[in-house]
Amino acid sequence: MSLSPELLLHGYSIGIFPMAEHRHDPELFWVDPKIRGVFPLDGFHISRSLARRIRNCGFSVTIDQDFAGVVDGCADRADTWINDELRSLYQRLHVSGHAHSLEIWDGTLLVGGVYGVVLGAAFFGESMFSRRRDASKIALAYLTDRLLQTGFQLFDTQFLTAHLASLGAIEIPRSRYRSLLEEAINTSADFSAPLSQSAEGVIQRITQTS
Repeated sequence: MSLSPELLLHGYSIGIFPMAEHRHDPELFWVDPKIRGVFPLDGFHISRSLARRIRNCGFSVTIDQDFAGVVDGCADRADTWINDELRSLYQRLHVSGHAHSLEIWDGTLLVGGVYGVVLGAAFFGESMFSRRRDASKIALAYLTDRLLQTGFQLFDTQFLTAHLASLGAIEIPRSRYRSLLEEAINTSADFSAPLSQSAEGVIQRITQTS
């Protein structure tokens, strides 16, 4: 099937999302999991070791400074569901303000990040990558803090992995997910709002809410 950005957003609004079987597969298919992975925004788990890494890693964090680079970083693996059509669609959503990225930098090198789609107060996390130890964990911590501060209600991870579960993600039934989704997409939030996201502030806010 061939998708438009509008059809893609409609899919997210009703709880489904597209994937390709692999990088070179021109075909896309919709996915509607019976069990959905979500990050409770008040349940992100920062271990002592991760808190130390956030404080001492020396990385810098930006928002929407290299969206294409983050998507390419996520697709730069042997097995990926991001084909050329999806890459193009996400870029178009980014230009229209419906897709965002958070980047982790080691000096001038992009070493990690996460990107996702936004509708109302719902953030649909698509993928993340890491080229330095803990870079993806640090990206998720900063992302969760941003979602908390800017009024988001739902952080969708689509599926639950052991990596996400170790940070506090959980699984919920499809019916519960759709109820949360309907409420979130009818609420406003501002992902791009200017924020001061200091390392210590991120740790304190997440620790206080979890």
